[in-house]
Amino acid sequence: MTYRPTPYAPPHRSRPRLTRRGRLVLLLGAALAVAAAVTAALLLVRDGRPAADRPRPLLVPEGRRSAQVYTSVDRALGLPKGAARKAATAPGTALRLPAEARGNPEGYLFPATYPVLPTTTPEELLRFMVATAGKRFGTEKVAEGARAHGMSAYEAVIAASIVQAEADNPDDMAKVARVVHNRLARGMALQMDSTLNYALGRSTVDTTHEDIRSTSPYNTYARKGLPPTPIGNPGDQALDAVISPADGDWLYFVTVAPGDTRFTADYASHQVNVAEFNAGRRAATP
Repeated sequence: MTYRPTPYAPPHRSRPRLTRRGRLVLLLGAALAVAAAVTAALLLVRDGRPAADRPRPLLVPEGRRSAQVYTSVDRALGLPKGAARKAATAPGTALRLPAEARGNPEGYLFPATYPVLPTTTPEELLRFMVATAGKRFGTEKVAEGARAHGMSAYEAVIAASIVQAEADNPDDMAKVARVVHNRLARGMALQMDSTLNYALGRSTVDTTHEDIRSTSPYNTYARKGLPPTPIGNPGDQALDAVISPADGDWLYFVTVAPGDTRFTADYASHQVNVAEFNAGRRAATP
């Protein structure tokens, strides 16, 4: 499935926006991909019978939402739309999720390349994704890093999903994570467009006054603290950024242009950066 941002519409507000939704970063660790291929090839063949055909790769990019992962699984397995979503919540699937997740696998469908065999079922594939996330996110390093910032491991995954969505490139992740920590520590609303986009089922860099009046618990303009669940499935680098953020007093950031994300603790400076961002958007619009 190709992920495309919502087409641009002229801004409908004068209020400066805190940030923008970053582009999806399609990075795969070679070692993880090889390990997943070897292990899954063993786990996903039912009854110990060899697959008749060679495995086909299923790519789950970093930051992909669970709804998008379900669609990819349905397509890869040739199943009717909604089959993977149904399997994810079926009692027999038994996904090993944290208790805080309350059965919602968002955040734990780990991004990697998975081999798909003719005998693969959605239950097996989803269980393997969640098991992989459990191994990556369930370490003592993650638990200690989360506690150091007053978070549970699950809350760290929530924060990592925001960092994954907001960072314009991997090098910015540690800085975006610092902004998240700084705003939480000050009791400030996160005001992240990515969480609002998740609530509205879209992806856009344009947020209107009507949008921020949403009563969704994912509206971090109106509600303080983290949203109730992850807003996508983050990778290792985003989670590492949350438990080991960059040093800085930043409270605001905006990606003025690709590769040019500006972080500041000064609101007036942020307004100048936002004005430049908006000017660039207008200039790029026919």
